[in-house]
Amino acid sequence: MRSHYCGDVNETLEAQTVTVSGWMHRRRDHGGVIFIDLRDREGLVQVVCNPEDVESFAVAERVRSEYVLQITGEVRLRPAGSDNDDLKSGKIEIVAKELTILNSSETPPFPLHEQAEVSEDVRLRHRYIDLRRPEMLQKLRFRSQITSRLRNFLDDKGFLDIETPILTKATPEGARDYLVPSRTHAGDFFALPQSPQLFKQLLMISGMDRYYQVVRCFRDEDLRADRQPEFTQLDIETSFVEEQDLMALMEQMIRELFDKVLNVSLPNPFPRMSYEEAMSRFGSDKPDLRIALELVDVNDLMKSVDFKVFSGPANDEKGRVAAMKVPNGVSLSRKEIDDYTKYVSIYGAKGLAYIKVNDIEAGIAGLQSPILKFLPNDVVALIMQRTGAKTGDLVFFGADKAQIVNEALGALRVKLGHDLEMISGDWQPLWVVDFPMFEWDDKANRWTALHHPFTAPRESDLALLDSNPGQCLSRAYDMVLNGTELGGGSMRIHQADVQNKVFTLLGIDEEQANEKFGFLLDALKYGCPPHGGLAFGLDRLAMLMTDSASIRDVMAFPKTQSASCLLTDAPSAVNERQLKELNIRLRKSPVIAE
Repeated sequence: MRSHYCGDVNETLEAQTVTVSGWMHRRRDHGGVIFIDLRDREGLVQVVCNPEDVESFAVAERVRSEYVLQITGEVRLRPAGSDNDDLKSGKIEIVAKELTILNSSETPPFPLHEQAEVSEDVRLRHRYIDLRRPEMLQKLRFRSQITSRLRNFLDDKGFLDIETPILTKATPEGARDYLVPSRTHAGDFFALPQSPQLFKQLLMISGMDRYYQVVRCFRDEDLRADRQPEFTQLDIETSFVEEQDLMALMEQMIRELFDKVLNVSLPNPFPRMSYEEAMSRFGSDKPDLRIALELVDVNDLMKSVDFKVFSGPANDEKGRVAAMKVPNGVSLSRKEIDDYTKYVSIYGAKGLAYIKVNDIEAGIAGLQSPILKFLPNDVVALIMQRTGAKTGDLVFFGADKAQIVNEALGALRVKLGHDLEMISGDWQPLWVVDFPMFEWDDKANRWTALHHPFTAPRESDLALLDSNPGQCLSRAYDMVLNGTELGGGSMRIHQADVQNKVFTLLGIDEEQANEKFGFLLDALKYGCPPHGGLAFGLDRLAMLMTDSASIRDVMAFPKTQSASCLLTDAPSAVNERQLKELNIRLRKSPVIAE
């Protein structure tokens, strides 16, 4: 039904007859001559309908927005001065000889030929129309190029593309599982995989050596702009490798991707930073290095002050008092500071103290802040010295449990960087390494795995599993780009006794370990090779490379923030017969009397 895509018709086809098919993007009637912009996957082409061709002109008068058309005509150069440099076909036009309406269309719920403000709910409800927009089409095309490049790289490096099960077993760690009831095993459930972690480790035990998979994963968790209940990973695992070799290979893959697709040269090698340094300087284990703002510890300066807001956390082994200098921050109004105070409260901060540096040479007299009356002059002077504050700067403070301070000031740092246009450079990749193996959960009163329970500890820290788990570091590594975690991974535990010891530390007793992970523990007994891997979030990668605000913009059919599909109205109720087959009875919500 076509000889060429619309966007592929150009001046090399001058005087030739072509047939194109697509959607009527825009129609213009200019003094008896009708111009139609026809759109398909490859772009737009201008079609001229002259009244001399009576039949095609009569059809052209009837077409409306998003009608599906087939047009046959002759390619000619546009008149001098009417070229459109924004189109691949901008030097030519097609003079219509035959015009056929393949299908009509109702008026779309939003225009596609202009930049109109349309709510995301409306776009998602009519996603098949939203995806016709050139910018959306281009993003999905770009995503396809990313996936193809990554596949080709791994194929060339000897990795095998192997599928793993979607219906699998629920595990006690990580986010909530999506459960699937079994009809043939009454009362039992499958779980949709949060990742192929255990299966890819079993593939290493099986001798596959190098595995990858572009795989769908599922997590029933609260959503953000960069999260979805179902998402796509590039999952990778390899045997007989040290982390340095694997990290170098993954760097090469990402560098080649950016070079081929974006014509961007990333640094070689990527810089590396310990988890401890990242949290200390940036309050985050995925710092955006384009923003020069940093956190500075002032615990030691605050321990003896009378101001309990500062001295309390400073003397708490789990507390932190940190300062962050904002260059030229004195320009911030009181309302703006109040807005930032409200912003950090989202992360549990009880307030946001500050000092404005109006004149650093004037000492205390040149400073402005409600907290100055609570702090000795010598302490204030040392704070100014340690933060490197200059005239015109502002210093923010966070004081609370270390986790709250890190999250609040870390988020404030990023927000200030964007609000005050302090972003420097385009792409800043980073490896974050030397993660703790465990973190203490006060509510559960037990250790939890910082990554997952199959992450290997550093060889030199094995003894700490018995004596001091909180000081044990793991062989984990995260690739970060512009403040977003692109991928995370680790070397895995390949010895059954070490894996059992880690399970015990995590409060997973022998019975539960055998129930949930018995197949892995058995497999580890039969010559498991040293192995490791990582997984890249393809949605996040595409989001970053297309400069999109959300991963929903690079997914064909995403869910909303409440994990629902407006297009298909999922999730939805099922009939009683289906529930009966699955041996499920719904519990009715209690009726509350008024």
